[in-house]
Amino acid sequence: MVMFKASRVETTPFDGQKPGTSGLRKKASHSYIPISSMDLIWNGADYDSVPFRQVKVFMQPNYLHNFVQSTFNALSAEKVKGATLVVSGDGRYFSKDAIQIIIKMSAANGVRRVWVGQNGLLSTPAVSAVIRERVGADGSKASGAFILTASHNPGGPHEDFGIKYNMENGGPAPEAITDKIYENTKTLKEYFIAEDLPDVDISAVGITSFRGPEGEFDVDVFDSATDYVKLMNYDGLHGVAGAYAKPIFVDELGGQESSLINCTPKEDFGGGHPDPNLTYAKELVTRMGLNKEKPQDNPPEFGAAGDGDADRNMILGKRFFVTPSDSVAIIAANAVQAIPYFSAGLKGVARSMPTSAALDVVAKHLDLKFFEVPTGWKFFGNLMDAGLCSVCGEESFGTGSDHIREKDGIWAVLAWLSILAFRNKDNLDGKTLVTVEDIVRQHWATFGRHYYTRYDYENVDAGSAKELMAHLVKLQSSLPEVNKIIKGIRSDVSDVVKADEFEYKDPVDGSISKHQGIRYLFEDGSRLVFRLSGTGSEGATIRLYIEQYEKDSSKTGRDSQEALAPLVDVALKLSKMQEFTGRSVPTIHGERTFNSQDDGDGNVAMAQNRSSTARRFIFALADEYVKTAFNETISVVDQIPCKIYY
Repeated sequence: MVMFKASRVETTPFDGQKPGTSGLRKKASHSYIPISSMDLIWNGADYDSVPFRQVKVFMQPNYLHNFVQSTFNALSAEKVKGATLVVSGDGRYFSKDAIQIIIKMSAANGVRRVWVGQNGLLSTPAVSAVIRERVGADGSKASGAFILTASHNPGGPHEDFGIKYNMENGGPAPEAITDKIYENTKTLKEYFIAEDLPDVDISAVGITSFRGPEGEFDVDVFDSATDYVKLMNYDGLHGVAGAYAKPIFVDELGGQESSLINCTPKEDFGGGHPDPNLTYAKELVTRMGLNKEKPQDNPPEFGAAGDGDADRNMILGKRFFVTPSDSVAIIAANAVQAIPYFSAGLKGVARSMPTSAALDVVAKHLDLKFFEVPTGWKFFGNLMDAGLCSVCGEESFGTGSDHIREKDGIWAVLAWLSILAFRNKDNLDGKTLVTVEDIVRQHWATFGRHYYTRYDYENVDAGSAKELMAHLVKLQSSLPEVNKIIKGIRSDVSDVVKADEFEYKDPVDGSISKHQGIRYLFEDGSRLVFRLSGTGSEGATIRLYIEQYEKDSSKTGRDSQEALAPLVDVALKLSKMQEFTGRSVPTIHGERTFNSQDDGDGNVAMAQNRSSTARRFIFALADEYVKTAFNETISVVDQIPCKIYY
């Protein structure tokens, strides 16, 4: 057995290692132009001819080490000494090196064993499932996990890298822990590492054992799909979801392997952007008939996309896009009837504050407990641990349930397949197929429609962003004045009846989260929300959420841009967006339908379309998945011409 010793290494703090709602994210590295080369630019040289130098961020010496040690120091002793930790991620650039560093630091800090997904790959929802469900051969259970991901942000040598810590419930660390981590990063003077521990081959399944100052230390590399498929059954954008595509869609659901494309995880996500939206999932959008420049004669009936770490999802029907806010509302409205796991009823539902109020209307109609929480999945986790929430979601393509403590793109897709199965249980001849669009429009007719869009202004000067937010807060001191300004902009917009800066008191632990976004709530149920985002890796991002509620069923079929135009006008002029930011257009608007840097293909998994012959499309799920997530197999529906895309 290989022996190792723990070394103490002196270090100094790095600025800016404050974890956001999704952990710590920075560029893996970035470039700068040395002063000596500036004269080349001043003299008109092409940028491509100018020598750039690399400034490493996560890859620079001690940067990752400091954050990991600060995390260990923030945890209670029993969560580190003798504990079992999971270390894996979405496979982006620098992940393999980072895993070896964390393994060596875990050994030196007294961790008993580390579980690693084969090749370092585990989706974020799969990590949550492993923490909650996996039991080692010796009866061990994980007490937490380091997840290496920057979610839907791009990967590669000059793109994003990220790390976050999840707790023993499988959910993200609460603010009490992340605040401690940040405080530790500001004063850290040393870290511990087993420098003489050899690198572990994470490509081969098996247990490698070592012995150190505190006894045995094991690294258990396991099949990255097996445990998750038992709990759940998906794909996604050359991200980690691709590792699950074959086990789920081919092995478990009986699809054809030839139907899976872009399902090989890559460090740079194939040069694309692993964000499941109408901009980046271009291939999916085209094949589903939503690209007006490339019309399709017979698009499939169902499509879905996932992100780099498989926790986000996008749902599409034939020539039809389902907004994330509508998606979670529709799942909640149909859950008890369509998903056997919820047959006993929903404990409650929740959404993030910026998400549209479509879920609120469903909760009121069904007399369900309802919670509006700040952005961040950890708030949903608290509610679930307390038995208060069954289904939840956020507008940024995140949907989930209480089977794990992370958003879960695969689960959302399977939930939609279950709803389709239920709605078509009497339509096996395929002649009267209830489609995705039918389900959504029927939902609008019952609950009203929340026209919704989001404008993102990325890499805005931080000072300017704060000034804009301060301006909006100041306006709230006089609603009559606000309404006077609004009427001067658009007379056809309803009055503001409430304006505030959202604050949340957690009903479980009593913690208070302040400054979570600025809200303007209108008399007709419409909303404007302004929020500074913490998930980007550079600069400040202003997110503007615009929501127009329409309960008249005769008006729920309008074009979204037309329905939202008055509120968009009000939002931009009331906030003085261009004046403060200098931006005449957002970086991204709509459901990610505009981006000047759009150059990535969507990662797609596809089930063959056989519209002319009967074909089993929705298959029985794996027994363990059924027990945990749905409790019984969903109905088999024949003759639904579809393609499943991720």
